[in-house]
Order: sequence, then structure tokens, then C-alpha cells
Amino acid sequence: MLGMAADAAAQAGQYLAFLVIAVALGMDAFSLGLGIGMKGVRLLDVLKISFVVGAFHVLMPLCGMFAGGYVSLLLGSVAILCGGILLIILGTHMIYSSLRGDHIPAFDHQTLSGLLIFALSVSVDSFSVGISLGLFRADMVAAVLLFGFVGGCMSVGGLLIGRRFSGMLGDYGGAVGGLILIAFGIKFLW
Repeated sequence: MLGMAADAAAQAGQYLAFLVIAVALGMDAFSLGLGIGMKGVRLLDVLKISFVVGAFHVLMPLCGMFAGGYVSLLLGSVAILCGGILLIILGTHMIYSSLRGDHIPAFDHQTLSGLLIFALSVSVDSFSVGISLGLFRADMVAAVLLFGFVGGCMSVGGLLIGRRFSGMLGDYGGAVGGLILIAFGIKFLW
């Protein structure tokens, strides 16, 4: 009886750890959502972006789990560095496009390539987490599904909040969103 209670407590602790990791990974999706939302986004795009971000939050840790321990040593910090640099580039472009006006083409989240780059930029750190989880005995299916669900939900939240504030900020909403992306990109680099 005591052994079953200990197993249940260990399993509950594992799922709590997964939830904390999922929220930490989802913060990038939330910041992405704020940035895009402040630029202006349709409700259909909110669902599309959030679905793709959630899918990447499932696929990237799965790829990481299969990559193994050696890749963790080699690419763990490089993946996070690339994600940070990508967010800074996207944020800088958003600010530039916002301040220069409509005649400068902005990075378009409505195109497939734009959508994939945005999703990749916020889920690349999930790859490193997947590598780490692959080294331990854990319920991988529960972990990656939770990562995807939380990442998608946090993306929806960020997009809707950003969308709400975009009207208040007028033409400068894209610049504020770009600043948010740059701030999170710098956070990756430190």
C-alpha cells in the first residue's frame, strides 16, 4: 500500500514538472502572440497560428527525444541561441516596417513560410527540452501533448491580448509588438 502511494506521488510530481516546463516553453508563444496581435490579426489567423505553434510544441520535443544525448551536448545551447536571434530579427523587422509605413512589406504571418518561421522561432527551445527528457524515463506522450496544448493556449492568449491593444496603439502596435519580440529574443541570449 505504501509503495502504491509513493508511485502515485512520483507520477503526480512528474506531471507537475511537465506542466511547469510547458508553461515556461509556452511563454515564448505568448510573447509571439502579443507581437503578432499588436500588428493586427484576424480571428481565423489566431486559430491557425495557435494550431501551428501547438503542433511545433509537440514535434520539436519529439525530434529532440529522438536526437539523443550527444546532440544535447552539441546543439542544446545553439538551438536556444538561434531562437533568440530569430526573435530579434523578426522584432526588428516588425519595428522597421511599422515605422516606415505601408510601402515597406512586413513579415507576413499569413503566408505559410511566415507562419512556419514564427512557430519555429518559439518552439526551438522545445527541442532542447525534448533531448533532456529523452535521457530520463518519463511519460513522453503526456509530456509532448501537454507542451502542445499549453503552447497553443498561450499563443491564443497572447494573440487575443495583442489584438485588443493594437487598436489602442494605432500604427505603432507593430513597433510595440516588435519590441516585445526583441525583449524575449534578448532573454534567450542571456
